[in-house]
Amino acid sequence: MYFKNYSDTTHFELMVRLIRAFDSETFEETTNRIPIEMRPRDGHHTRCCVYRDRAILKYRLMALMGHAIEDEADEATPLSRYAQESLTRTQVPDPVLTVIDEACNGCVKTRYEATNACRGCLAQACVDVCPKDAVTLVNGKSVIDPDRCIKCGKCMNACPYHAIVHIPIPCEEACPTGAISKMSNSKETIDYSKCIFCGKCMAACPFNAILERSQLVDVIQKMRNGAKISALIAPAIVAETPSTMGQLTGALKAAGFHRVVEVAAGADKTAALEAEEFVERMEKGAPFMTSSCCPAYTELVEKHLPAMGVYVSDTRTPMHYTAQMEKEAQPESVTVFIGPCVAKRKEASDDPFVDHVLTFQELRALFAARSIDISESTEEQSDVIGYSEGRGFPISGGVTDGIKAQVGEKEALTPIAINGLDRKSVKALKGFLTKCPGNFVEIMGCEGGCIAGPAGVVPGNKAARKLAKLLKESPSGIKE
Repeated sequence: MYFKNYSDTTHFELMVRLIRAFDSETFEETTNRIPIEMRPRDGHHTRCCVYRDRAILKYRLMALMGHAIEDEADEATPLSRYAQESLTRTQVPDPVLTVIDEACNGCVKTRYEATNACRGCLAQACVDVCPKDAVTLVNGKSVIDPDRCIKCGKCMNACPYHAIVHIPIPCEEACPTGAISKMSNSKETIDYSKCIFCGKCMAACPFNAILERSQLVDVIQKMRNGAKISALIAPAIVAETPSTMGQLTGALKAAGFHRVVEVAAGADKTAALEAEEFVERMEKGAPFMTSSCCPAYTELVEKHLPAMGVYVSDTRTPMHYTAQMEKEAQPESVTVFIGPCVAKRKEASDDPFVDHVLTFQELRALFAARSIDISESTEEQSDVIGYSEGRGFPISGGVTDGIKAQVGEKEALTPIAINGLDRKSVKALKGFLTKCPGNFVEIMGCEGGCIAGPAGVVPGNKAARKLAKLLKESPSGIKE
């Protein structure tokens, strides 16, 4: 296998089939038949019936071709029509995420519920502690009125038998900003005025009902048209391959990429510029500065913490600088960032130097569809390589290490780490506006860093170990 097995094998198979269909001469009609071939009438199905399975496969394919399920006007529209539209569009699909309503009805609304472990005890602690009189005893058992319940959890904490449980909706629990909620039609809806595109809802959904709107078709179409495509590979990619960086480069070129550029090179530039900015701000008396590398964090500041904006570094991200350098060196190139991050799709849509974004999952499918085994690929050196400082950016603490190495003795750096954005860490960031315990705050949207991104394949802890090995072998870009 080219990478570790992706947990959702069905979605991976859809990506592979879609790429192979596109590589054929009958892309539109071949795409039409994918749901039928994957779920034949007398075969296995995972839901109530084979026809519902096929419907959900159709919607997944729509998302993989860059379409929003919410925009469907006619259920009878065949996949071939969507395929045709994906071939002719000139703009990157937006917004980034889409929700399959047919798959998004297995979850009930978040609530507290008394289980059969309730003993109907005389203390009635759950009844007494409820501030809204939502808990009553019926036939010797606690019953919670969902219309009165304010979901404070006091009854659950008070029960001596742990008989009251919290039944959450995973995507809502994972969202750090309350951007996703279940509507009256039982479908989760994303409020993009609140969404920071962290991808946590997508990773948490047990029904795979939340999907990215892929740019796979856009990239493959340009490959077919003979465009010179530059793969801008995020440093975290080293954890996604079972072989060497040289073999990965060889595999990327065999897959159709003209050049392979390490985004670590852009990270080196980010570290140098952000270090200069940090020293300058401290000399002017700023209480602290936060990093600006995580697009989910900068979205958070813009939409939820505007007062933090003055403390965010003005330095651009590694992806931006890498794409800018590549466009300047190769003006005719099509730049494709490849990483584990959902928020990069949003960032790229606002960056004139980045044409497209693919995820590690999509890259894995591209290799599989074109029968490319990385471990058997020819060793080739990347066209642009990075140093250890930039290669370390995707792990928690890596940005701080890069900045610290560049600052040196110029200014005392007292780092603080926000290792993953969730409701607790967002609250902590608000507290920093009053008093920050350090003068440089590194924010990682994902716990563990970018290596634990929602569009990666290898678990973050394993990825960290592999990246640590590469860093030991990588040269430093700091001049003595």
